[in-house]
Amino acid sequence: MILGEVVGAFFGRERPEDVADCGADGIHGSRVGLSRDVSAAKHRAGEDVGRRRRTVPVLTSLVGRCVLGVAITVCLTMPAAPGPVVQTPPAQVTPILTPAASTQAAPLSPMQEKALKPKDTFKECANCPEMMVVPAGSFTMGSPTSEPGHSAEESPQHTVTIARQFAVGRFEVTFDEWDACAADGGCNGYKPSDEGWGRGRRPVINVSWDDAKAYVAWLSKKTGKSYRLLSGAEYEYATRAGTQTAYPWGNAVGTNNANCHACGSQWDARQTAPVGSFAANGFGLYDMVGNVREWTEDCYHDTYSGAPVDGSAWIDGANCSSRVVRGGSWLIAPAFLRSAARYWFSPDYRLNYLGFRVARTLAP
Repeated sequence: MILGEVVGAFFGRERPEDVADCGADGIHGSRVGLSRDVSAAKHRAGEDVGRRRRTVPVLTSLVGRCVLGVAITVCLTMPAAPGPVVQTPPAQVTPILTPAASTQAAPLSPMQEKALKPKDTFKECANCPEMMVVPAGSFTMGSPTSEPGHSAEESPQHTVTIARQFAVGRFEVTFDEWDACAADGGCNGYKPSDEGWGRGRRPVINVSWDDAKAYVAWLSKKTGKSYRLLSGAEYEYATRAGTQTAYPWGNAVGTNNANCHACGSQWDARQTAPVGSFAANGFGLYDMVGNVREWTEDCYHDTYSGAPVDGSAWIDGANCSSRVVRGGSWLIAPAFLRSAARYWFSPDYRLNYLGFRVARTLAP
């Protein structure tokens, strides 16, 4: 790697315009090996100062078992060969959450929907995302100029009022959930690469904004309910969960609160973590910052001048060839995980740190 790429890797800087070189498959292709690393590094380097636009058969005799044990010991103690980042994380056990036992797996009846309270959870099909009810409320969107990492695109700060409770995916959409969509004839049959890190309960990656919209369309059709992406305001409100600090847990990134480049987790700057690997925020939501950047409905605007104050998606007055992403990722620096931080990408970008979660409008 050239020096500039190394600096970019450590500071997590990125520019969408540098992602265009994605190999023979174009922007929709997955980058692997060195070419992927170089592309990702280029993508992080060179950010403008004023704005950031961007993983034997069983031996039946005692002798066989001993031989196998010796072989394993030798393999485990051999030094790692140089090359791409090793996909096996350091030994550390982190419990992975499973959906609550009370979660149902059928579309809610009108009576059940109206009876929902904040922090109630539900699933509306066996392979649907688990949803958490988020309360109505007001918050200050954006960040003060005194906050380390502040950008002009996070100003001016303004009060947003979300008048009705709504539901948010408790976790990022997982490979299990995406693969169920594709198997059911949805999601355009697209099977995104997991980069060799594993599928299952890891967040789906290498999905574009267009892909995310295809998923929520399938989910809405399957359940008969109004599933969608979050607006930028809803995302920040759900991330903050009643806080006004830089991060959902305080003003310092701390250790092992999230997965990013220098967050102190076993997955830092290596790969995604299984969803639910870190503590939930005050609303009971997981991985609202770190792990993967998440698509929102909003089109990109340079500042918040003229932004809606009711929590709705900000579509008017912008070039919607750029869609807002929130939450930072496993690949970039802590400053980009701040609750107020936002960024943008072209709707067709598929990257190994881009995913999404879903929202659902609830009956009043």
